[in-house]
Amino acid sequence: MAVKIHPTAIVHKNAELADGVEIGAYSVIGERVAIDEKTWVGPHVVIEGRTKIGKHNRIFQFCSLGGIPQDKKYRGEDSSLIIGSHNTIREYCTFNIGTEGDKNQTCIGSHNWLMAYVHLAHDCTVGDHTTFSNGASLAGHVVIEDHVNLGGFTLVNQWCRIGESVFTAASSLIQKDVLPYLTAKGNPAGSCGVNKKNLTARGVHKDAMDALEKAYKYHCRESSKYSKESIEKDAGRYPEVRYFLNFLSTRKKAGKKKRGIIMPLSRCSEENQA
Repeated sequence: MAVKIHPTAIVHKNAELADGVEIGAYSVIGERVAIDEKTWVGPHVVIEGRTKIGKHNRIFQFCSLGGIPQDKKYRGEDSSLIIGSHNTIREYCTFNIGTEGDKNQTCIGSHNWLMAYVHLAHDCTVGDHTTFSNGASLAGHVVIEDHVNLGGFTLVNQWCRIGESVFTAASSLIQKDVLPYLTAKGNPAGSCGVNKKNLTARGVHKDAMDALEKAYKYHCRESSKYSKESIEKDAGRYPEVRYFLNFLSTRKKAGKKKRGIIMPLSRCSEENQA
């Protein structure tokens, strides 16, 4: 399939556009941009820097991708933005390249749904199958794992890590790490139980969810009702519990940039009604 470029678009001669790519009116594509097959770029989009974009993405109008970081320490070092495949990137999203202060790369996985006004700062890593509602913003060096759902206007502080299948309510302020499979809400945010809705939709068995809730209560609520031995036994049965414990373990080995973890909100329901 031929590349389709609107006559008003400005595409640098060195940009790499694969078969089936479409570039909309008044969009600007920079010299070091590479876009893979059948990605659609709408009107008035700016893609610059060393940016690589995968297949079958939809990038809507007024997005700015690959711009230099909003970081005073940035000195023009060569860094990049990598975007996977099958992502939907809605209006006015801004994704920055990385810095030498971390990975030198901002990376977004595949099958993500990123709504209007989402901001991803330098050196962020976003996994697969996430949903960011309107106005969700990540400061620098944030890690978002797979199947995370950020509610509208969720703000995530720099160097935070949000584990797999986390859900945040609208307008949450995340200042610390969020353990996998939990829900969070508030300013500052606290945890309010296991994200059962997401896990049910993904086909996770009820017994695994019950075991996760045990692990959560043992480690976060310091419940004496459960023993360390019983939690470790559950980890041998259920990969979700094993992943939950591994997340805790790897945090303890983190360096000086390590954040704490958000703690439970006492008035939140453990029935995941965030």
